[in-house]
Amino acid sequence: MIKLYNYFRSSASYRVRIALELKGLSYEYVAIHLRRGEQLQNEFGRINPAGLVPALTDGASILTQSTAIIEYLEERHPVPPLLPPDPLDRARVRALAQTVACEIHPLNNLRVLQYLGREFSLNEDNTRKWYHHWLGLGFAAFEAMLANDPRTGRFCHRDQPTMADLYLVPQIYNAERFRFDLSAYPVTTRIAAECRRLEAFQRAEPERQPDNES
Repeated sequence: MIKLYNYFRSSASYRVRIALELKGLSYEYVAIHLRRGEQLQNEFGRINPAGLVPALTDGASILTQSTAIIEYLEERHPVPPLLPPDPLDRARVRALAQTVACEIHPLNNLRVLQYLGREFSLNEDNTRKWYHHWLGLGFAAFEAMLANDPRTGRFCHRDQPTMADLYLVPQIYNAERFRFDLSAYPVTTRIAAECRRLEAFQRAEPERQPDNES
């Protein structure tokens, strides 16, 4: 039985939920409340010493880091595929995903924002400026990667959802929460809207999770 330790608003958790839903895999949802510090408690520390979500257990095996988890699910359950068969296409999909995972998300996750407020006394307005700055740089790159490549289709890569779409949609969700203007990224937002029409993406939405009011 697969267990997913996650928080409903965690974008990294959201990615993994989409992957599980697209692949039709049932799993037990284990809520770890980040704002209450549950990720730092000893019980969860035995699952992931880094104190981060998501973590996934598959039988006795423990997996951490969303990219590693999604790659594992792809290798263990290859249908439907989240990576295309051609090596160059796979590299493109991974580059799109990592533009979010490596260039946007690490600078804007909860513990970074909390540190900025605690150590540098950033108020809400200045924290939002920080958030918007890195979103703008990341989304500008993402938009150009989509707009300038003929392989962009209904989704980030042609006409089936791939790993790139799994990373995009949660970041769009976060951008909307922080009232970031997305009008400069028409291809990006078109694709995100297309993804959100799919039932698998809808089932993974934060508001549909059992801890969504906590």
